[in-house]
Amino acid sequence: MSKPSLTQGFLVEQAGVLSLIQDAGRFGAFNIGLTNGGPVDLPAFKWANRLCGNKLNSTAIEINIGGLTLTAQIDTTLAVTGANMPLTINGEKKSLWRSYHVKAGDVIALGFAAQGVRCYLAVAGGFSLAPSFGSTATVCREGIGGLHGGKLEAGDVLVCARRNIHNNLKKNLSLEDKLIPTYTDEVILHTIPSYQQKYFSSHQQRLFFSNEYTVSKSFDRMGYRLEGQAIACDIDGILSEGICHGAVQIPADGQPIVLLNDRQTIGGYPKIGAVSSIDTAKLGQLNQGGKVRFEPISMEQAHNLFHLNLSRFNRTELVVCD
Repeated sequence: MSKPSLTQGFLVEQAGVLSLIQDAGRFGAFNIGLTNGGPVDLPAFKWANRLCGNKLNSTAIEINIGGLTLTAQIDTTLAVTGANMPLTINGEKKSLWRSYHVKAGDVIALGFAAQGVRCYLAVAGGFSLAPSFGSTATVCREGIGGLHGGKLEAGDVLVCARRNIHNNLKKNLSLEDKLIPTYTDEVILHTIPSYQQKYFSSHQQRLFFSNEYTVSKSFDRMGYRLEGQAIACDIDGILSEGICHGAVQIPADGQPIVLLNDRQTIGGYPKIGAVSSIDTAKLGQLNQGGKVRFEPISMEQAHNLFHLNLSRFNRTELVVCD
């Protein structure tokens, strides 16, 4: 049996708008100013890995907007999940949310998303990269993770193992059509009204939870700036403190900012609440002009929804396909 090459995998022909190496994220490094990183749409990331028979933390590619083209240098298995981004293998159209066997020389191309923003491309065994501060997750602002601390570039080689290492994946797998997420232009964000809730009057809280907001042109992996009903706070600011994933900051202009994976580790804007992790994944698939409504939820309800979704994921069986 031949041994896998330690320098081959996938050659990046076109890097696309913003393609990033990500594992599940970098944790335990807030004390030195390093944020989490990791996939914005965690469920789609996990499904991509599961379709390849991987551990759920395996390193994959997050493709933002689209435009990524790769050439396989080895035989392996891959899967693409997430936004409605056209996928072709050797020019032939392929469906998302399923795995494919590819051979050395095959060209894998992703067009630009028609609905949603982010896709995830996983390979059997995951991409082989040395971790930085315990994770391969790329955070461009901090210049860490991935191949060189930034987005993928043409000419990069993403090393991975040949398929014969993963002979348990003899069949391609897919997710049932009825279980594939539908990405829309409108989402409801279940929000725990915690943090500095006391600094927002009951009237301002009612305004926040009863009005619709629009995704502005300023949205990225750090957070989504929204436009709509301004929310007033009884204080101008607070002492800088740690910020959780999904925190909803209210800056001086009263327009909410929902913070995501690449957020700063501390901040001094008052926070009216925090969006559940289930819903930040949905927010991360919205483009400019998308519509958002906030809905209050208790900590116990958020906990129950999280575990219900986790149980559903673990109980779902994949379908064997050609």
